[in-house]
Amino acid sequence: MIKTKSFEDLIVWKKGHEFVLEVYKMSKSFPKEEIYGLISQFRRAAVSITANIAEGYKRLSNQEKLRFYNIAQASLEECRYFLILSKDLGYTNDNSKQTELIKEISKMLNAYCRSIATKSR
Repeated sequence: MIKTKSFEDLIVWKKGHEFVLEVYKMSKSFPKEEIYGLISQFRRAAVSITANIAEGYKRLSNQEKLRFYNIAQASLEECRYFLILSKDLGYTNDNSKQTELIKEISKMLNAYCRSIATKSR
């Protein structure tokens, strides 16, 4: 197993950060009337993914780590919905890159949580 020194060493955090940057870039083109609606909620949920991974990283107990990683998973699902909504509202045409990142991050978080849960037993 590879030892990490910081949450920034985690591949799942790196992929999450990439997703956050994609959300910011993509949402720049949304209509201005969405600035306090969808844009704000989408960006906040995306940032929550990586922020909770970072916070969970430093938690001492596995139970606390899992709690924060679960919050990250929930924020990821919220973003999955915002991608669907953005496309259905006609704000995006192609969100396949973001959708693939969500799938990849979700798989990584699930595996990470399983690994931690297994250690807890």
